[in-house]
Amino acid sequence: MDGYMISEELHLHQAEHSHDEEGNKMFGFVVFLLSESVIFLSFFAGYIIYKLTTPNWLPPGVDGLEVVAPAVNTVVLVASSFVIYLAERALQNHNLWRYRLFLLATMAMGTYFLVGQAIEWKGLEFGFTSGAFGGMFYLLTGFHGLHVLTGILLQLIILVRSFIPGNFESGHFGVNATSLFWHFVDVIWIVLFVLLYIWQ
Repeated sequence: MDGYMISEELHLHQAEHSHDEEGNKMFGFVVFLLSESVIFLSFFAGYIIYKLTTPNWLPPGVDGLEVVAPAVNTVVLVASSFVIYLAERALQNHNLWRYRLFLLATMAMGTYFLVGQAIEWKGLEFGFTSGAFGGMFYLLTGFHGLHVLTGILLQLIILVRSFIPGNFESGHFGVNATSLFWHFVDVIWIVLFVLLYIWQ
């Protein structure tokens, strides 16, 4: 009887330790995202200041940016946040195949966004050196695109790891952190879309 109680106490202690460790990891990841937010906020502030103080803001011959295709890309990217949330829920319900399906769908939507961004870049009539606007546009969309690519790679990693037996026994930190990163990327893009495409 005493041995059983000791075993139960040891199991509870290990579970609490694992929970605390996962909480610490998530706290660290949130701090990382906050530091990324500071970088983006500085870029946003720079863009706003340049736009308000530069007389000839747009490059010569450019009247503005086309909105329809970027708006479609925005809808797809924002919707992908809901899809990755469904992936998280499926994992919580121990439905691995549904989790993988929703994760693949999220990756496909992110890839669609990146391809749309590349097509837009290719069709633009200005470059990175085309004044303050050109430099800021490519800097902001390129830096964000790098984060989207990072998010897709993180999703690929957690997808592959889902095929490892016992991968989720120690918790879902990797999945939760990747999902949080993806939501962060989507929120940043909403701000960018308003600054770059709506406020012209």
